[in-house]
Amino acid sequence: MSHEAIETVIDAYFINIAAMNADGWVENFAEDAVSYDPVNEPPTKIHEGFRQFIGQLQAVFEKLEPTTEHIFVAGNEAAVKWTMRGLSKSGKSVTFEGITIFEINAVNKIQTTRAYWNPAQMVAQLRS
Repeated sequence: MSHEAIETVIDAYFINIAAMNADGWVENFAEDAVSYDPVNEPPTKIHEGFRQFIGQLQAVFEKLEPTTEHIFVAGNEAAVKWTMRGLSKSGKSVTFEGITIFEINAVNKIQTTRAYWNPAQMVAQLRS
């Protein structure tokens, strides 16, 4: 699998988060894909519940703007350093960052994600 193919999948992942496009976002994942987002939380089977994740984003945020600062590809995996800026429906601005490890399968679908970030920082900004 080429670096370009992996970067294309990752770009689609973040584009669909920014658009809060649940169907487009889930389409990036393998049928049996699992996400650890964030790491240390129980894993989620993407096709069984992650449309709810996008629904939660839509309920809270007016706008999301992800920036991928670095994409490091090795084999069929990539580590992505990202920053997310958002504007809540109540007018609060938030900025949070993290690193997500993506495992891409042989048919260019995301098989696994492991996201390292602290949701409490985002929630604190929304409540301030």
